[in-house]
Amino acid sequence: MKVRLLGPLELTDGPVTLRLPGEKLRATVAALALSPNRPVSRSDLIDELWGEDLPRNAENSLHGHVARLRRIIDTHTGKDNLRDLIRTSSFGYMLSLPENDIDASLFCNLTRQAATLHRSAPGQAIPLLNQALALWRGPALLDTGQGLISRMAYTRLTETRLTAYEYLFDAELRLGRHREIITELHPLHARYPLRERFCEQLITALYRSGRQAEALDVYHRTRRRLADNLGLEPGDALRAQFERVLRREPLTV
Repeated sequence: MKVRLLGPLELTDGPVTLRLPGEKLRATVAALALSPNRPVSRSDLIDELWGEDLPRNAENSLHGHVARLRRIIDTHTGKDNLRDLIRTSSFGYMLSLPENDIDASLFCNLTRQAATLHRSAPGQAIPLLNQALALWRGPALLDTGQGLISRMAYTRLTETRLTAYEYLFDAELRLGRHREIITELHPLHARYPLRERFCEQLITALYRSGRQAEALDVYHRTRRRLADNLGLEPGDALRAQFERVLRREPLTV
């Protein structure tokens, strides 16, 4: 069994793909899958599912959702042993599953591996990052509700995804692939115009490709956005890079 959180929530078992009916069932799986092999307390799960709008007997309602989840897994896979994926303890419930069978955990593990390699061994980091980023099918935890566990994980995973792109572009630039990444960098910089690292990388790729005027324009547009939205000037690294482009000096990563 694998759990997919990087997009609409899915459970897969070989060729069988299971999309759970009901937001609360999906929220239950997500909360457990974000802490695999560690119990999640009943109180945390109740808060995740209902917040302040508690049912009359929240613990019984939670138990009912878990029981229904086990039945659905059993029915759709035809494997009784998969019902043991969700284990009960005196503390709460636990998803018993290897970390790398959960796409969010696998994504984070691959990104951590690449983080140690993207500068010293970019050729080894790039396949890891491409594998990690290919796991995404849409926004993380797209249909698992607005509980605190899901909201915090969404923020963390989204930030890690952007960092993975930064590692990827750094590695590509170190290997001299500046022309190849321009088409990928442009939309990311447009979507996250205040993220200065994407701006630095796009300037580097454009400048190394002989497009100095475009590189300078990217800087000026970013500077205006920073001033208009945050009342800030570009950081030291971005300003220093702009000055190197003006002086026509080589740009390093």
